[in-house]
Amino acid sequence: MEGSCDFLHHLCDFIGETVTIFTTSGGQSGEGFTGVVLTVNPTFVRLVTSVGPAPCCALGNSCCGSFRSRLLNQGCLCGGCFTHTVGSVVDIPLDRIAAFVHNAVGRA
Repeated sequence: MEGSCDFLHHLCDFIGETVTIFTTSGGQSGEGFTGVVLTVNPTFVRLVTSVGPAPCCALGNSCCGSFRSRLLNQGCLCGGCFTHTVGSVVDIPLDRIAAFVHNAVGRA
């Protein structure tokens, strides 16, 4: 049990860093997940694998007025954006991790 606790603490050292985690599963998931470590707990590690876009209307206004035509050309409509990328996360059970790959530069 002490070994798994050491691994858990090791994963925690990489919160905010980009890593690749290979799992014991097959198919696409067995080819590894690359993302930024968001959180680690005794059950799973969560990676952000795709970050969603910033809002078109960062000020929360209706995007109307002089910017309207420019926003419409970028796929934004008055009142919000219509995009297909909202971001994604993956939760990987700790007991399914086969390999944990990280950058060694700057690590003790």
